[in-house]
Amino acid sequence: MLSQEKIDRINELANKKKTKGLTKKEEQEQKKLREEYLSSFRNSFKNQLHSMKVVDPEGQDVTPEKLKDEQEKNKKH
Repeated sequence: MLSQEKIDRINELANKKKTKGLTKKEEQEQKKLREEYLSSFRNSFKNQLHSMKVVDPEGQDVTPEKLKDEQEKNKKH
């Protein structure tokens, strides 16, 4: 996950953009930080999905085959 410093900087730049506007350098920094944040978020979400198991009320494993296949692929790597 992204450090709290970087998240704070993203928020700071967003607020500044709304009030005063950003310089070209700040716009580039904001874009880079957002891309880094999204990449981190996506990786974290994928890891959560790969450790997920779906169980119905009767206790049967009903995890979708597509997810099971992805989990198997990741075990091999």
